[in-house]
Amino acid sequence: MSDNAEPMNLDISDEMIAERRGGGELPDDMPPWMAATIRTIDKFSLRIGQIVCWITLPLCFAMVYEVVARYAFIAPTSWAYDMSRFMYGAMFMLGAGYVLSKGVHIRADFIYRNWSPRTQGLIDSVLYIALYFPGMIVFLIMGTDFAMSAWERGEKGMDTAWMPHMGPIKSALPIGTLFLIIQGVSELLKSLYAAQKGRWP
Repeated sequence: MSDNAEPMNLDISDEMIAERRGGGELPDDMPPWMAATIRTIDKFSLRIGQIVCWITLPLCFAMVYEVVARYAFIAPTSWAYDMSRFMYGAMFMLGAGYVLSKGVHIRADFIYRNWSPRTQGLIDSVLYIALYFPGMIVFLIMGTDFAMSAWERGEKGMDTAWMPHMGPIKSALPIGTLFLIIQGVSELLKSLYAAQKGRWP
């Protein structure tokens, strides 16, 4: 490739969609109650994300310890596999609300990205109301029953010799779903604003 060649034009539409949800100052014409709600929820999700990210440290420790114990000392642990998947699962569920606040969930929006902000906001609003919140509420109810049953029965994991208690990790399902519902309120308000004003906050 020659030095005079033109650089490739990269399609950063997805990054721009995520970036618009990255926070910052809200518009002056947004109703105060709406702005206050969005700020409060987004700040809450940010704090949760900052806390949940620390799970990566014990997760990495468990994996490194297992590798060293298994291959250097021929002494595999009975707990590292369970702890690694539990911590990864907890990080995935508990951090989902924060990820939603940043707009970086996997998207297949090759059509959506070309619509106007007003149309995007309208479609998002309808989908949040018609599908997102009903689905999350059902998942919250089922996840709560799932976790409570594990606690009440003293359920243990049966796929490893360690047989850890499953109540704590199963509790991450309803808690993470609740965080998603809370952040969904903020995203719905942003969508309603975009549908009304023709621009994203």
